[in-house]
Amino acid sequence: MENIERVFSRIEENREDMIALQELLTGIPAIAPQSEGKGEWEKAEALTTWLKKLGVTNINMINALDDRVPAGKRPNIIATIPGEDETRNFWIMTHIDVVPPGELSLWNSDPFKMTRENGKLIGRGVEDNQQSLVASVYAVTSILQEGLKPKYTVKLMFVSDEETGSDFGIKFLLDNYDLFKKEDLILVPDGGRSDGTLVEVAEKSILWLKFRTTGKQCHASMPHLGINAFVAASKLVLKLNGLNEEFNRKNEIFDPPYSTFCPTKKENNVPNINSIPGEDIFYLDCRILPSYDLDDVMKRIGELAGEVEKEYGVSVEIETIQRESSPPTPEDSKLVKSLIRAIKLVYAVDARPRGIGGGTVGAHLRKRGFDTVVWSKIEETAHMPNEYCIVDNMVGDCKVMAEIMLRG
Repeated sequence: MENIERVFSRIEENREDMIALQELLTGIPAIAPQSEGKGEWEKAEALTTWLKKLGVTNINMINALDDRVPAGKRPNIIATIPGEDETRNFWIMTHIDVVPPGELSLWNSDPFKMTRENGKLIGRGVEDNQQSLVASVYAVTSILQEGLKPKYTVKLMFVSDEETGSDFGIKFLLDNYDLFKKEDLILVPDGGRSDGTLVEVAEKSILWLKFRTTGKQCHASMPHLGINAFVAASKLVLKLNGLNEEFNRKNEIFDPPYSTFCPTKKENNVPNINSIPGEDIFYLDCRILPSYDLDDVMKRIGELAGEVEKEYGVSVEIETIQRESSPPTPEDSKLVKSLIRAIKLVYAVDARPRGIGGGTVGAHLRKRGFDTVVWSKIEETAHMPNEYCIVDNMVGDCKVMAEIMLRG
């Protein structure tokens, strides 16, 4: 414990330097081209320069080509710090891109000029994902400053494009490089709760579907001459909304502990009141427990659509917008146990492994067979106006990461 106490003290001494790095990174917008941004290149250069000044010099930048940005490439950085046992790696993966600020009038300050107020740092990106990025940098820096080595080799990964699909980030790396080993510990500190107790080990499968119901348009005063696609679609909506009664398994690791099938977006049909719509389009958001095969779910959805087609004389076209599924990380895996131990030491709370309904980049790694855990202590202000990071959370998360680096 003596080494841990030394490193924790060093982390406290580095508090102002951590804030300075936050300020530097906030001042360099790293926004995707589809959001009218220039990408992550300038921010990546600033980060690598900072790392080298801290003595982290084993840095590999892997670029994904993208002619939509001025640099022509999207950077992904891997900084390697050798450990006592170099046969196993401890990865911490954060992202350097941010979302646009949104409506500027809702901000109390310039979103790209970090401000400090009552123990908080305010600015776009300070929590999502710079809190964890900076924490990971200073966890390993503080260990090196004390003349110590981590137990396992530490790999700090800073990726691009997390906010807009990861095609130029982790998905690009997984498709083109052999970076990870089955026995590696992989932490994605990009999700959690304000009390730090959520250790995310599983995600529900995501299924987003678009339904196009086609009937026959006619004058609303003569409905018998047409086929009302809106009515038929509405019947299908009600059938789909009841799918949770058929796929009714429960798993208490998730909140809520069951699968959800939610009709959401609806597109315009006819622009006027006095026409029977001949076409109607709506969408379904499904978050399904991993124990269900998505092919079985799709088969049942197809059967329900067939029932509506037969009853109303319409045709129903189903388009898959998104389909993602990944196996869970075992609740008794090495990193889960280490995280729970470190969180207890630093925050004096009992964390527990849980599943979520939302999607994270951890799913991309789990799909490839790499056990991955998502955790951080955050206020969940990501993407909001006046996004903020609590400094004590950043410093505390840094200690959690350092404890795992030292003890494994």
